[in-house]
Amino acid sequence: MAEKSKAKPNKEPFPGAYFLGLFITLALLAGVVAVGAGMAPALSGFLVAGLLGLTVNPKYALGFLCAGVLAALLGFAGNEPQVAWGGVGLGVSSLVVWRFVKS
Repeated sequence: MAEKSKAKPNKEPFPGAYFLGLFITLALLAGVVAVGAGMAPALSGFLVAGLLGLTVNPKYALGFLCAGVLAALLGFAGNEPQVAWGGVGLGVSSLVVWRFVKS
């Protein structure tokens, strides 16, 4: 049994690759949120949700599309422009991922 555990290949492309990916992702997220904080609510909601929606795994894009439509409906019904336009952005970006990225 000990021989099998030694023979298991490492899935990381290089040591620390996942940590580097985590730091890059967090830095991009913080940058998008910082830029979006200085904009109008509707524009920042669309930008932040739209850009983050482009990172969705195509396997889950249909679920995020439904969440975006629900957020848009509830946002417009409740007169919340950031939620409403964020839902539109999430829906559009999820639709792009679902339609154009082959899984």
